[in-house]
Amino acid sequence: MLLKWTSKLFFKNLSKAISFAISLIVVFTLFSSPSIAAKTAMTGDYTKDTISVVKTLQSAVDTPKDSPNKDEIRSEALTLITDYISRYRNRGMVNKTQSFTTMQTALNAMAGHYKNFASRPLPDKLKERLSKEFSLAEKMVLRES
Repeated sequence: MLLKWTSKLFFKNLSKAISFAISLIVVFTLFSSPSIAAKTAMTGDYTKDTISVVKTLQSAVDTPKDSPNKDEIRSEALTLITDYISRYRNRGMVNKTQSFTTMQTALNAMAGHYKNFASRPLPDKLKERLSKEFSLAEKMVLRES
């Protein structure tokens, strides 16, 4: 009887000790490592960032289908799109403007094509649409500022 009670108590305390040790390991590994902030090309000035993104992505749209660095251009475009949307989507003063909604529409279309059809170039219809929306967003952001 005493042996049964002792072994039950031992295993109960052993499982608590293991759980405590694992939680300490997790806490120290998460909080002791240095935080590395992601570098972004966004400056925080919505007008300048929008114009910069429009010019960069327009050059990506204009890239020829047989360009040797098209994969690099595609990955840079996706990174830029993610940075831009992440920066301005949750800003109330920005995300209600027509320029932002136009940009968001264009960026969603471009990113959607790049992610779903990675090996295919942008179709001509999409290129025309993106060019129109980029120029419209650029005009609107200049008018709004």
